[in-house]
Amino acid sequence: MNITEENRKWVDGVWEKLDKKLRKVCVKSRNKIPYTTENGVHDNMVEKDITWWTNGFWSGMMWLMYEDTKNEEYKITAENAEKLLDGAFEIYDLLHHDVGFMWHISSGVDYRLTGNKKSRLRTIYAANMLASRYNAAGKFIRSWNDDHNGWVIIDSMMNIPLLYWAAKEHNDDRYRYIAENHADTVLRTHIRPDGSVNHIVSLDPTNGEVIESFGGQGYEVGSSWSRGQSWAIYGFVLSYIHTGKQEYLDAAKRVAHYFIACIADTDYIPLVDFRAPEEPVLIDTTAAACAACGLIEIANCVGEFEKKTYLNAALKILKALEEKYCDWSDGEDSILQMGTEAYVCREMGRHAPIIYGDYFFIEAIYKLRGNTMLFW
Repeated sequence: MNITEENRKWVDGVWEKLDKKLRKVCVKSRNKIPYTTENGVHDNMVEKDITWWTNGFWSGMMWLMYEDTKNEEYKITAENAEKLLDGAFEIYDLLHHDVGFMWHISSGVDYRLTGNKKSRLRTIYAANMLASRYNAAGKFIRSWNDDHNGWVIIDSMMNIPLLYWAAKEHNDDRYRYIAENHADTVLRTHIRPDGSVNHIVSLDPTNGEVIESFGGQGYEVGSSWSRGQSWAIYGFVLSYIHTGKQEYLDAAKRVAHYFIACIADTDYIPLVDFRAPEEPVLIDTTAAACAACGLIEIANCVGEFEKKTYLNAALKILKALEEKYCDWSDGEDSILQMGTEAYVCREMGRHAPIIYGDYFFIEAIYKLRGNTMLFW
């Protein structure tokens, strides 16, 4: 990643702080899969909900740190979290399309880094579960269970890289066809002409046509949930990287331009919803961190004279996060604060540390240090 010397020093300084803090926390939380913190201490989703969609991020964080530092403590914690997550496979009926989030950056990365055969099987199992959710008539992957037969959420774009991997691993293009068909459907049904994004769309299971849209985790129908924007930015550029289809890069850029315009007036920290009332003021740092990762990848995919648009925006976001919302103290297990699950959510899910905020912040800094392994 070609950045200025000044920015390089800043990135390396942040990485040093990450390593200093996490090499302690990784041992302290070794037998957990965290989601948030309670009184500064990581909670444990192994005890709360082993099928929770975020349960791969902790292992993914540890692999990011290991890949750069080669500190074995990170590797041990990552492997242990991966084994703990095996319990989710035993509750098949409660699993969902988020198996990509859960296993692609945990066991999937383990296999790609170490060749661990058990990790490969875990990841293939997850890929087959995701592929089994494909609706061939509607050309989409069903997001949830129960009566939500035709519901598709924008988050799904971050799960389908698992299928691109499986296509290559199995030398079987059926996985890629499913992923591309789904991406094409999401592009048609979720991305608005102005670059804003629908969070949830109900599709007709027989033909994939739109029935209605829902506000989802945003303020209302037609609003603009910021993390949904970041899922689209990163998800579509990932599909471009895996397929080379220009329309996916164009979609990622369109959403990115909208996102950058929306955060320019808020010091590069996104509101939870870009189309919500002025009060209460709700922000979501996790949306910022995820978007930064996507913007960095867009910068890697465009021409020389276009890169700075995306890279500079990513740097401004990350610097704002580090300056205002990172906790480097020993009294708090998490790093990035002020994440918000949804516009309307539990009190504990508003302006709180959330594990994927830490993950994406670390991944963005990891990328800026010149690391080239793509975790997705």
